Amino acid sequence: MSEEIKAELYTTLAGEGSDEFEERRSLFIGAAKHIISEEEAMEFVKTKKKEYGDATHNCWAYLLKGGIVARYSDDGEPQGTAGVPMLETIRKSGVCDCVVVVTRYFGGILLGAGGLVRAYSHGAKIGLEAAGIVTYEKYAELKLECSYSDYQKYAVILPTFAAIIDGTEFTDKVTVKFAVKETVVSPLSQKITEMSGGRDAVERIGERYDYR
Repeated sequence: MSEEIKAELYTTLAGEGSDEFEERRSLFIGAAKHIISEEEAMEFVKTKKKEYGDATHNCWAYLLKGGIVARYSDDGEPQGTAGVPMLETIRKSGVCDCVVVVTRYFGGILLGAGGLVRAYSHGAKIGLEAAGIVTYEKYAELKLECSYSDYQKYAVILPTFAAIIDGTEFTDKVTVKFAVKETVVSPLSQKITEMSGGRDAVERIGERYDYR
């Protein structure tokens, strides 16, 4: 993730995608991609401008770092009719760390300011949807060291907390690395302490986002 992990939920794009529609003989192509830096965003813009080099306009917008970084371009369309509406569409979707390019092949009929706003907003929307909007939830990465006998008990308990086992090492003791939703760290820790009579405790070793 591009921003420091803070929020409980993180909504972004699964990958890259595009879709198109026609509005009064103008063809609009909305393309979107998950990115983690401004460099990646502009590289995607350059790629689309090259792919659709014969288009009338290639307008773009991107949002990064929880909305702190936001950039856009009308690429020759009347000011405020393309880039800003696209950026607002991204914000309203709840998606972050993404870039959208909406390409227009002019069909000879003027759409007017209102028509352009609606068209570019829709182009951004279908681009985001084509790339796949996904929401991840914050997980704590934990480590638990215990005896073999205690491990047998914990192996039964961990699934009840929906733990994702990342790895288990068997030496003179058992070391289990796993992840659970942030919201269950406290009750799980308490349970382990109670079951072991205070001998064992979970150790936080990191955090990440995973599918809800």
